[in-house]
Amino acid sequence: MMDTATATYREEAAELLAELETSLLELEERPDDIDLINRVFRAMHTIKGSGSMFGFDEIAAFTHEVETVFDMVRNGRMVVTRRLLDLTLKSRDHITALLEASASGEVINKAAGDAIIASLHQLTAQEPAAAPACSRPDPASAPAAGDSAKEYKTWRIRFRPRQEVLMRGTNPITLLHELRELGTCRVVAQFDDVPLLADMNGEHLYMYWDIILTCNCGLAAIKDVFIFVEEDCELKIELIDSENCDDVNGDDPGYKKLGEILIERGDLSAEDIQKALRLQKRLGELLIDQGIVSPEKVQSALAEQEHVKTNREQRTSPPAKDTASIRVPAEKLDQLVNLVGEMVTVQAHLTQVANAVRNPVFMNIAEEVERLTNELRETTLNIRMLPIGTTFSKFKRLVRDLSRELGKEIEMETFGADTELDKTVIEKLNEPLVHIIRNSIDHGIEPPAVRVAAGKPAVGTVQLGAEHSGDSVLITIRDDGAGLDREAIRAKAVDKGLIAATDELSDAEIFDQIFAPGFSMAATVTSVSGRGVGMDVVKRGIEGLRGSIAIDSRQGQGTAITLKLPLTLAIIESLLVRIGDSHFVLPLTTVEECIALTRADVAAAHGRNLARVRGKVTPYISLREQFAIGGRRPDIEQIVIVSVHGHSIGFVVDFVVGEHQTVIKPLGRMYQDVKGISGATILGDGSVALILDLVVLARTAETAEHDQFRSR
Repeated sequence: MMDTATATYREEAAELLAELETSLLELEERPDDIDLINRVFRAMHTIKGSGSMFGFDEIAAFTHEVETVFDMVRNGRMVVTRRLLDLTLKSRDHITALLEASASGEVINKAAGDAIIASLHQLTAQEPAAAPACSRPDPASAPAAGDSAKEYKTWRIRFRPRQEVLMRGTNPITLLHELRELGTCRVVAQFDDVPLLADMNGEHLYMYWDIILTCNCGLAAIKDVFIFVEEDCELKIELIDSENCDDVNGDDPGYKKLGEILIERGDLSAEDIQKALRLQKRLGELLIDQGIVSPEKVQSALAEQEHVKTNREQRTSPPAKDTASIRVPAEKLDQLVNLVGEMVTVQAHLTQVANAVRNPVFMNIAEEVERLTNELRETTLNIRMLPIGTTFSKFKRLVRDLSRELGKEIEMETFGADTELDKTVIEKLNEPLVHIIRNSIDHGIEPPAVRVAAGKPAVGTVQLGAEHSGDSVLITIRDDGAGLDREAIRAKAVDKGLIAATDELSDAEIFDQIFAPGFSMAATVTSVSGRGVGMDVVKRGIEGLRGSIAIDSRQGQGTAITLKLPLTLAIIESLLVRIGDSHFVLPLTTVEECIALTRADVAAAHGRNLARVRGKVTPYISLREQFAIGGRRPDIEQIVIVSVHGHSIGFVVDFVVGEHQTVIKPLGRMYQDVKGISGATILGDGSVALILDLVVLARTAETAEHDQFRSR
């Protein structure tokens, strides 16, 4: 059980550290934002409290030092400065290292943490002392009318921990002590959930507490006390009194009736109050019996009461329903996707058999199973989808640190952070994006003096955004820097033998040379770039995700790099084709159209693999020749026109079977280096179809043609 709790803490702490970094970077832009300051404090408070609970004492002790500093910021005793943010970001990195070391067993240099703490202490010593913003009220020192001190408020708190809370290492009494430190506090224990002794579990907690707290703290400070047990308790916090009573439902809460208080707390219903009151005469009846007021006046007052009550009920909207969520390990989710993939394969087999048997009842069942399988597939894949903003937030830190290292001023802008993408794609996208952004900062954005001389703002901009495009996602990295020098890239490519000096190439083809292995435009090798391995890694990584990459650049204005990625890598829509007795699969997202290829068309091309498609000459590759498949070619073949890097290219097959839901299976170790094949799938009849890597096939054919042309 403790191993499970430890793993849960590591996972939650990693999420909190990511949120902490994002909040700190936002705080650098808005240093007076109280909500951001509270977010930073709560993240550290939770990491510290949960770390102490689960035995991560070193993390808890270190985080406590940083939390103390931000408690001073939260209470107005310090201001947010760049030096403070630098130290806090270093603290975040040190906590991350401690967290990773706790899993790997690696020994962390304690001196690094001590140096950070010493710097924090030095920073706090330079700040003037001030009264804390949240303290116990003292009647003798209560602020007078018009004083600028914070307003005192009274809160009603019901804290009902779950019965298993003690087994998770939480002691509720310590939380009550923390509340007492905030101000004047009355605590009343409730025992109505305590069972008989025979039914009692000695490890369970059956009590809960009602607390009345008066302090000059805000709601956030009270919630902070319960922040690392909020999922293990029912917590209700209500403001019931303040120095400005108009802020509390427009009523004066000090004169609420006993019945009203019991109803507000949920301890009694209005029906219970009415049942008790029926045992005695109503106020109106007593007044009439004693001749104090006439029946008509009582009737008039009751009418007014009913009218106000009706209007208030009409204005009151129904409360929002609570939504629940659960944490599921990624391994279980992957297993579910694999099972759904097997289900898709079985469903395809069932449909194939039903069509062969032609039994109406059997066919109806097969259609219903197909419908349910499709819904199950869509639902399961949607569960794996995550907003890409979780990745974007990491790069703000990269831009911040790298721009300082290079002496540049750069701002990062993001858009489309809520665009969803398969978690597997997001995980593999990190390294290519790091290389692209580093290149944009190092090669793209100019130093401030150069930018000003060119009539640009001194501060450069890197934009990172995402948007949906059909069943793909477009990720754009754009900078307003110097842009790519077309002629310099061409000269470098000629010098390295990548292209011939006489080749006539478009801008896109010239820019594509920067993805060649070992290609670099840097004059010197630095810690950031110059070794010629970055963009080559980018292209391989994107193509490994079955994606494509395109560059648009204008010299002096900037560069935009667009990545086109599939939404998911698990199950894809594809086009099933046949060559001889073999089946192959092409991703449907790249397919533009299919046309016939006759013997006459082949003869008209005079031995060149070219076809005229809608008035445009399109090159094609014969897959039968590419894979050396024997047998007789049909009189009429099919050309599947696909888009590769923005260019149309055809793949010749014997027969197009039709659309197919492809469950991607990785190739075995012996076949991983086969060029032109990216995976395999199992068809409904149990046979295997290979998934074509169209990018590699196109590149191989282009290289072969280029070599053949040079040899002439």
